Amino acid sequence: MLKDITLGQYFPGNTVIHRLDPRTKLILVIVYIVALFSAKSPLSYGLVALFLIVTVGISKIQPKVILKGMKPLVIIIALTGILNLFYTDGRVLVQVWIFRITVEGIISALFMVSRIILLIAGTFMLTYTTSPIALTDGLENLLGPLKKVKVPVHELAMMMCIALRFIPTLIEETDKIMSAQKARGADFESGNLMARAKALVPILVPLFISAFRRADELAIAMECRCYQGGKGRTRMRQLRYASRDIWAFGIGLAMLVMVFVLRGIQIV
Repeated sequence: MLKDITLGQYFPGNTVIHRLDPRTKLILVIVYIVALFSAKSPLSYGLVALFLIVTVGISKIQPKVILKGMKPLVIIIALTGILNLFYTDGRVLVQVWIFRITVEGIISALFMVSRIILLIAGTFMLTYTTSPIALTDGLENLLGPLKKVKVPVHELAMMMCIALRFIPTLIEETDKIMSAQKARGADFESGNLMARAKALVPILVPLFISAFRRADELAIAMECRCYQGGKGRTRMRQLRYASRDIWAFGIGLAMLVMVFVLRGIQIV
């Protein structure tokens, strides 16, 4: 299950999506999220899904990679769908004891599950096609105006970069610890929920120790390289918008406008 978590991983490539400016991709993700939460009809959801499918196709990211990354979230997605299915008022189709299924509940559950899946897949595409360094540079550039009000923009962007970079590392470390504990007879799969939670204690302790050790090593390495924050620093790769970024902005805004146009079309 841990190996299925792909958040924070970067898949190198030379596609148009990979070559987009990181600032463009960050802004388009915001536009995508706004469009997704503004969608109110099947057509608008279909338009957002089409936008995502085209993006995945152009980036040449395998769909199975995205589906694999969603496996750890299946329970959350299913629970969200069930809650919307049973606790939405409307025309009752089936009622058993206190549980009832309504037409509006089915529609709400389908829309909510679709929204969560599209949201997760869309945000995954940002990290899949953008390196952590580029993502940090883009975020710092977009938040640059906040420096005038003494907001530590560089430090915030650096922390985000380090967090994304170490997610796969910590997942790999957790998998190694679990394998070592299983070799010593540990059982993480049998028993009730409380028993499984107690079985995780031997994993959490060495994992925290390993995380703090890595953090200390990283801090020492940064100090040895005379890292003093963002003041006076230059970048090897300068961010510049290209014609493909303008096209991407245009497509994203067109998609958002179409969603607002279609949001009035409801299921009868």
